[in-house]
Amino acid sequence: MRKKPCIVTVCCLVFFGFFLLSSFASAQKKPAEPVMLKLEGAKMPPVPFSHTSHVEKGKVECVTCHHKDKDAKEPQACGTCHLLKEVKDNAPPAKDAFHKNCQTCHKENVAKGKTAPVKCNECHKK
Repeated sequence: MRKKPCIVTVCCLVFFGFFLLSSFASAQKKPAEPVMLKLEGAKMPPVPFSHTSHVEKGKVECVTCHHKDKDAKEPQACGTCHLLKEVKDNAPPAKDAFHKNCQTCHKENVAKGKTAPVKCNECHKK
């Protein structure tokens, strides 16, 4: 005679399956940490950028940086519009866009008593 599986076993297997799928799906969406912001021909070293520290810890909304993306679930890289030599739709070059967005936000956070890098060598580390 065949035994029927216990309801607890079935529930555990279903829960475990959903857990694995959701973990795999969320792992696919996150970019590698840190993203290295580097510009072709730049004199300064690249800047390591952590989505985790900005989005999860700093509570910065994705749209703050990915302001032109049509699909929030699949954000495009900054270089898509802010290229060094050729820009799209009159977008400022990457260097100018990064400095304006990053420095402005970091200085505002420092004024609020939070810590954030504001000097060149605090972001551009050798």
